[in-house]
Amino acid sequence: QVQLVESGGGLVQAGGSLRLSCAASGRTTSRYFMGWFRQAPGKEREFVAAISWSDISTYYADSVKGRFTIARDNAKNTVYLQMNNLKPEDTAVYYCAADRSGSYYWREASYDYWGQGTQVTVSS
Repeated sequence: QVQLVESGGGLVQAGGSLRLSCAASGRTTSRYFMGWFRQAPGKEREFVAAISWSDISTYYADSVKGRFTIARDNAKNTVYLQMNNLKPEDTAVYYCAADRSGSYYWREASYDYWGQGTQVTVSS
């Protein structure tokens, strides 16, 4: 069993930055594919970014490419999402998730464990 806890959300002005963290406990997630998803009010949860267990491969949604960076520190069992040049449309609850396979990293259903989410609000 893996427990995931996100932190780092908050209120920021457009153009600002935030760094989200996802701390894992329980079973080590060093061999898990890790992903970030987000859900805006009235919308479905969507893929944001993912990183392979080896930290070699990273993947991003087109909407965040060039602005967001995903990284992981396996020694700390933590995944990060650095968000720069934030826009009002980035406002959402951001969720961290762990996937044992990584074969379909962009699919919500592929992930085995989820955090409770952290709110990110970007004001214009």
